[in-house]
Amino acid sequence: MTEAALARAIEALPDLVNADAALMRRGRLVSLELRVELGDTPYQLVIERGRIERVERGPFVLRSWRFAVRGGEAAWRQFWLPCPPPRYHDIFALTKSGAFTIEGDLHPLMANLFYFKDVLAAPRRLAMVSAP
Repeated sequence: MTEAALARAIEALPDLVNADAALMRRGRLVSLELRVELGDTPYQLVIERGRIERVERGPFVLRSWRFAVRGGEAAWRQFWLPCPPPRYHDIFALTKSGAFTIEGDLHPLMANLFYFKDVLAAPRRLAMVSAP
């Protein structure tokens, strides 16, 4: 997965998440801004009642967020494989290995854990579609 493919994957999140009725229902109480960093490139996900309203690419100057998930491009590539290898299958496994960091107000993450895990893993479906 190239850098451009990583960008396409995260920019596809609104379509992937908003079309998933079960995921939208699970996130119906979530309204916040989430920072996701793929290597040196920051993205801001604006979420309103579980719906991803927009994904904005940084850099940002003094932009606030509730919590952030940061990881290197290589770690995101492995995480977004249709069947990720061990230690790349989960954001907390990646955090434990040091490949990801999660910081900020963790209450909304923990209160809606399965929603955020599924949102961040949604680009795996793109890889499944494009697989031979």
